[in-house]
Amino acid sequence: MKIPELLAPAGNMEKAKVAIAYGADAIYLSGELYGMRAQAGNFTNDEIEEAVRYAHERGVKVYVTVNIIPHNQHLDGLPEYIAFLKSIGVDAIIVSDVGVISIARRSAPELPLHLSTQANTVNREAACFWSDFGIARIVLAREVTREEIEEIRSNVTCELELFVHGAMCMAYSGRCLLSAVMTGREANLGACTQGCRWKYSVMETKRPGEYFPIEESKEGTYIFNSKDLCLLEYLPEVIATSVDSLKIEGRMKSAYYVGTVVRAYRKALDDYAANPEGYRLDPELLAEVNKVSHRPYYPGFFFGERIGIYTTSSAYIQTHDFVGTVESYDHQAGEALIGVRNFFPSGSRVEIIQPQGDLVEVDVKEIMNDEDGALLEAAHANYRVRIKTPPVKPMSMLRIARADLDGAVVQRESR
Repeated sequence: MKIPELLAPAGNMEKAKVAIAYGADAIYLSGELYGMRAQAGNFTNDEIEEAVRYAHERGVKVYVTVNIIPHNQHLDGLPEYIAFLKSIGVDAIIVSDVGVISIARRSAPELPLHLSTQANTVNREAACFWSDFGIARIVLAREVTREEIEEIRSNVTCELELFVHGAMCMAYSGRCLLSAVMTGREANLGACTQGCRWKYSVMETKRPGEYFPIEESKEGTYIFNSKDLCLLEYLPEVIATSVDSLKIEGRMKSAYYVGTVVRAYRKALDDYAANPEGYRLDPELLAEVNKVSHRPYYPGFFFGERIGIYTTSSAYIQTHDFVGTVESYDHQAGEALIGVRNFFPSGSRVEIIQPQGDLVEVDVKEIMNDEDGALLEAAHANYRVRIKTPPVKPMSMLRIARADLDGAVVQRESR
């Protein structure tokens, strides 16, 4: 049985490198225009070229999103942009609009086209149409069930891609007007404000100005607020559908999120490939994806369930803080050089996740300023410090359980 590609989000160059280091087979990213995540940081043309070169040197593919739903003015410059993407060797572009597809066919006829989830493909007839039309890969709508995937797979020869992890949307695979209506920021042009996550109340027409909260608890009910997708526990069932690529959502998420989630899925896929008959999910991997900022997980539509509403809060669950990245390791001194991202004090117990390596736990007894060698009571964002650790790989990431961080602060203040 074929092991599907693991496809990871890359909101900027750092995230691209993290995704590759932690085991992605392919990454998807956007230029400064035409992508559905306008606030993700994204890539200049020179940076796309650099990302393609960096990825290809490591055997990783690069797909570029060109999947907004464009109006006439958005088409200016698009033929030249698509021709540029073909010239630098991107492996495919992700498209949703037939006008963009038409332009791509003229501007770069040999460039593979992946049909975005924004096209909402949920049935075999639509899949056959796009496959016959020459689409190389269909990114299935998030709303498809396992049975629907299997039926689509048996009817088309093109590749199929399936979202397996990340944020879900109340609108059909993201085709939402709520943000545009309420804020003027158009989700279908990449500028969603996630208005579905806000609190809402109702007003009775004969009682103007009297607002009644829609609530089931003191925090309120979030009638549009979806849970997050996670199919890590169900990888054997996912692989059995014979999809070609497993997609992780999250170009707006942190490098820590990307590395942690990619590492978990990579390890699970490798474990399955090594022993399909005896495969059991390592519980540590499920614990890992629970240590990134997320809303409660559910399996999406895969088993036929409808949208899962998170009725307690719109807030993320966040048990751990990402505090730094390993820039290098001095084997002679037994010290890691850390680029600090968030505050952590001496006395902290940190977990270090490594690119495709074992988890390491360290009690940080001393923090040394890399610039002058001074011992610090705490490290702060943008510091570069050294701490004693067992050997760890560059691009490893440090995190602290919030409960442990609070305890370390209390302990330090009580001295």
